[in-house]
Amino acid sequence: MSNITEEVAKIAGPIVEELELELVDVEFVKEGRDWFLRVYIDTPNGSIDIDQCSQVSEKLSEELDRTDPIPQNYFLEVSSPGAERPLKKEEDFQKAIGQFVFIKTYEAIKDMKEFEGYLLAYGPEGAEVEMRIKTRKIKVVIELDKIALARLAIDFSA
Repeated sequence: MSNITEEVAKIAGPIVEELELELVDVEFVKEGRDWFLRVYIDTPNGSIDIDQCSQVSEKLSEELDRTDPIPQNYFLEVSSPGAERPLKKEEDFQKAIGQFVFIKTYEAIKDMKEFEGYLLAYGPEGAEVEMRIKTRKIKVVIELDKIALARLAIDFSA
């Protein structure tokens, strides 16, 4: 996480908690000539609405104007993480057990760097995923320090 995203997460955290919401992720990205600060929020049951996003956006915008942690101009977007919610914290992975996930690794495991399947378990030894390769199912344990990206995914084969 960059310094800007860390700083914004520190600012957004209390605002989101006050509204009994969850801060899922913060991104600060350049697209074309423009910078975007994206703040993803959710509810414990996964049913965020536009009014909740607006409340967070207003309060966060005021606090960012006051503290001014970002030197350049940017667009603030507050939204739901969507169906393909990122998995970043241990709690995210624990909630995702039994669900279809996509995991990308820094280095190959069994000659693969991308894994899509059902998350069976998550713990200190890694994330265990059951994948379908053609007609057979295999289980792969992905060590935590090798996970570059993890998110919920949609199983189109179901």
